[in-house]
Amino acid sequence: MKSFYRIAMGLLGAAICITSAPAAEVTLTLHHFLSPKTPTQVKFLEPWARQVETQSKGRIKIEVFPSMSMGGKPPELYRQVRDGVADIVWTLPGYTPGVFPRSEVFELPTVHGGSAEATNLAIQENFAQIAADYKDVHPILIHVHAGNALHTVAKAVRSVDDVKGLKLRTPSRTGAWMIQAWGAEPVGMPLPALPQALSKGTVDGALVPFEIFPPFKLQQLTRYSIEGADNSRFGTSVFMFAMNKDRYQALPDDLKKVIDDNSGKAWAGPIGKVWDNNEAAGIRLQAASDNSQIIALDPHAKATFDRRGLQVVDRWVDAAKKLGIDGETLVEAARTSIAKHSK
Repeated sequence: MKSFYRIAMGLLGAAICITSAPAAEVTLTLHHFLSPKTPTQVKFLEPWARQVETQSKGRIKIEVFPSMSMGGKPPELYRQVRDGVADIVWTLPGYTPGVFPRSEVFELPTVHGGSAEATNLAIQENFAQIAADYKDVHPILIHVHAGNALHTVAKAVRSVDDVKGLKLRTPSRTGAWMIQAWGAEPVGMPLPALPQALSKGTVDGALVPFEIFPPFKLQQLTRYSIEGADNSRFGTSVFMFAMNKDRYQALPDDLKKVIDDNSGKAWAGPIGKVWDNNEAAGIRLQAASDNSQIIALDPHAKATFDRRGLQVVDRWVDAAKKLGIDGETLVEAARTSIAKHSK
């Protein structure tokens, strides 16, 4: 009987401890378009959410909703966070062309090299020059991935002439301009639609980093992967991790500080390293796949691609000028900062 009493009292005490644990004061939804198994969630969004929860001492709870599980389509994510449908989103500004004209400078070919870390740090260093793009949301982190390699279903590409006429998936407006400069046909689509497009022949290839190969099994759908020497790439994609402005402003000052302490510079460098390191797994998969080949362009061939890339830069500068934006200054600042942070 005494033993039963002790067990019962122990269970009661445990229950009291559980119920007395502080409840979250704020629950925030975090919505994105990739699966829960992708590096984006596993190595970035989940660790970020847990750190915010820990540093807030449990006062903030973050619920992560992958794979568009809150509804809508990937291009709607920006509007969802702007309008308060979701509290926080991770998405590409390129999915809503024209809304983020200044930020495009960091994804231009010949501006981004092949290091997410270097470009992320450059974005932070020059953020004041692109901040107007994010006036309707509260930006947490604007970052890039390691850069776009070209992956094709059936055609080996060793010169820019080999690309002519191909239908290639692009993630952004500037990516489409680059494909056009190559003499190929750009096809815009969100990343989740790419595997089916490759398997059905809707596109002949795609501009994506290697890091998406494991979750999307692109090694089974593409035979050739093309990049420059030393992993140099054909531009990159800018990503937006942002919070609804009103939701942020409604937080108590000490909880705002928790968000602020996990924004911008605090994560830019580390996440850049994560994205750079993510490439290795995809490269290994493609290299080990039957009949596949990773082609490193010789310097002359890459220089030819880069000359076409300079046409894209000029086109972007002209488009920015029409919006009253000094694109030349942005390009110069971006290149200078990226060169400074490159190793």
